[in-house]
Amino acid sequence: MILVVGLGNPEKKYDNTYHNVGFMAVDRLSDEYGIDFTKNECRAKTCSYFLNCGKLIIAKPQTYMNLSGESVIELKNKYKIENKDIYVFCDDIDLPLGTVRIRHQGSGGTHNGLKNIVSLIGNDFNRIKIGVGRDEKFKDLADFVLSKIPQEKMEILDKSIENALEILHKEIGE
Repeated sequence: MILVVGLGNPEKKYDNTYHNVGFMAVDRLSDEYGIDFTKNECRAKTCSYFLNCGKLIIAKPQTYMNLSGESVIELKNKYKIENKDIYVFCDDIDLPLGTVRIRHQGSGGTHNGLKNIVSLIGNDFNRIKIGVGRDEKFKDLADFVLSKIPQEKMEILDKSIENALEILHKEIGE
């Protein structure tokens, strides 16, 4: 069983913000499989799909970014999923816009959602980070990650999300 989590904030006002790039990635993944987030469990919206490698659970925690780990640990425990089978999509301000990187373990870095997950399940899960860069016109980092993504940057992020999903497909052997 594989758990794929997209990090973001649940309210509509956060749609198309940098901090919701993880939600955008899992939305695209669910679209690929033709499934909708119809289930509410473990403080997340979820859907599932059966692959050759087993059941795939896709989740969007509804706990808000900084408490994402609370939902992740509940899903992990409910389905008895090992950390090596957890993949988390998230934005990363420390990577240039358009860059995608996978990490199989490590700290949460500057990302509060990842920090919360690490504090609750440990650091040995997979992160697929989608670079959003930084915008120096924002003095406060929170203001930047919660700002709407301009169209020209959204086109770059769309390609990044596509690349991130390709990484996931290779990782899970699909």
